Amino acid sequence: MLIDWITVILLILIGLTLIIVELIFVPGTTIIGILGFILTAIGIWIGYAALGSNTGHVILAAAVLVGGIAFFYSFRSDVWTRFALKERNESHVNEEFAQTFEIGEIGRTVSALRPQGTAIFRDSQQEVQTNGEYLEPNTQVRIIRLSQNKIIVEKIS
Repeated sequence: MLIDWITVILLILIGLTLIIVELIFVPGTTIIGILGFILTAIGIWIGYAALGSNTGHVILAAAVLVGGIAFFYSFRSDVWTRFALKERNESHVNEEFAQTFEIGEIGRTVSALRPQGTAIFRDSQQEVQTNGEYLEPNTQVRIIRLSQNKIIVEKIS
């Protein structure tokens, strides 16, 4: 009889914990929430089958009450704020090249450009791309266009 109680309590607690994890941390309907619901239902079913109908009603009511309190407490309090991201990333991609590089500047490819790769301009490695052509390493290139986060180059003939 004690093993039945332990089984029922553990199944219901693990099931409710998985459902709360589903609601708070894993958005959408996933296997975690489904597994939590199944474990809770099995725990309640074992309570009815092994401990009797009246005890099963008490277990069902207790599971619903504990689940409701847990959901209410999880969403109402600041329990989960320590898991929330509070910092903001204020940086931008390649924000420095617009001020330091100019159209017409000459550099050398470090890797093959197919059509993207790496080139060196003024001892600084930068990600660059061509207008669709493939270039081998150690090819002289010239900057033909600077856009928001791209350096477009062409081969110097």
